[in-house]
Amino acid sequence: MGDFLTDAQQLVFVGGLHRSGTTLLARLLASHPDATGLEGTGVPEDEGQHLQAVYPAAERLGGSGRFALNPAAHMTESAPQATRENAQQLWDAWRPYWDSNRSFLIEKSPPNLMKGRFLQELFPTASFVFIVRHPVTVTLATRKWRRRTSLPKLMENWFAGHVVARDDLPHLQRVHLVSYEWLLADPKSTTAEVADFLSLPGEVDVSHVDVSGSDRYETQWRELRASEHRGAAKARRLYGELAKTLGYDLDDLRRSPRHPLVETTGLPLT
Repeated sequence: MGDFLTDAQQLVFVGGLHRSGTTLLARLLASHPDATGLEGTGVPEDEGQHLQAVYPAAERLGGSGRFALNPAAHMTESAPQATRENAQQLWDAWRPYWDSNRSFLIEKSPPNLMKGRFLQELFPTASFVFIVRHPVTVTLATRKWRRRTSLPKLMENWFAGHVVARDDLPHLQRVHLVSYEWLLADPKSTTAEVADFLSLPGEVDVSHVDVSGSDRYETQWRELRASEHRGAAKARRLYGELAKTLGYDLDDLRRSPRHPLVETTGLPLT
């Protein structure tokens, strides 16, 4: 629908639930000399969702740890907002904050995880890179923002978002899945896979990746389980089997599929 890019440019949407590593991934990609992220926007995390009025931002749908439970978060090519006029509005909202001399234009917003089909309708040549982090880790990391939301409800949000994303994958022409755990365990080859998918030349600088990013959550989860925390026990009971169908083990935070949502068996990180 939209035809706004030059032949040498590629629009890349980065998505994933809050606390899943979207900021890390987007900054790694935007640091490449041929790429640019949105900069100097004045909005939280320079996310494109906050610069536009075409679709509701995550905050209007419940915010972090909740928005994926709102049916309005999932948008497809059938959405009434999927018009050429709205594609133009989004482009006009984002374009001033990219370096137009770069070839790869990065837009990062967590709700992109559930809006790929909609965004593809507006920008048919766009690529999508979604990052997925272990459901327990995301639940615990989000918990400090949502103290009044129970662990099972926070974990329900994780599964709501990722089941939708998994089911949308066959409808997307260009999509790549990144595991947060593998990004930390093997940043060089993980980013090399993304670069190869995007045809991004050269290497991505991963020298500043903090490989200990989830260690404290492993400790927290062990303590919650040992104390027989009611919310943790309920979350494990409700979502343990579903987690396995997506390649995760709620009792092992170091077990993660290298290509989430498309691999159903988790492999231990080396």
